[in-house]
Amino acid sequence: MIREICKDEVFLAQKAEPATPDDLPIAADLLETLERHRDGCVGMAANMIGESKRIIVFDNEGEYMVMFNPQIIKKSDPYDAEEGCLSLAGTRPARRWKSIKVRWQNEKFQERLKTFTGWTAQIIQHEIDHCEGVII
Repeated sequence: MIREICKDEVFLAQKAEPATPDDLPIAADLLETLERHRDGCVGMAANMIGESKRIIVFDNEGEYMVMFNPQIIKKSDPYDAEEGCLSLAGTRPARRWKSIKVRWQNEKFQERLKTFTGWTAQIIQHEIDHCEGVII
């Protein structure tokens, strides 16, 4: 189900709760909502649709990917970026890392570990900031 985009900064500033298998429907809604906004959006976190759960979805080089409970465990090569967000007006400066190693759970809640670089790494960092309640 396509959901409305949450623009409530008080809600967005709250740290998200860990996701569980009961939250699979939220991930499905998040994917549908991202697909609906694909022309102007490359990633979303669950709080952007009003759900305070650690779930992100994003464009991973042309294919959508879902992460439950993502955590950056290693980062390297910092740089400054400017980012926009469907939940917030305008663009904002952000400090990002060219390479990140992420631990997360897939849709079967199996743990995964992978290094992401470049644009995909930047998208993931933005969405994990949402999970942490960081308003960019």
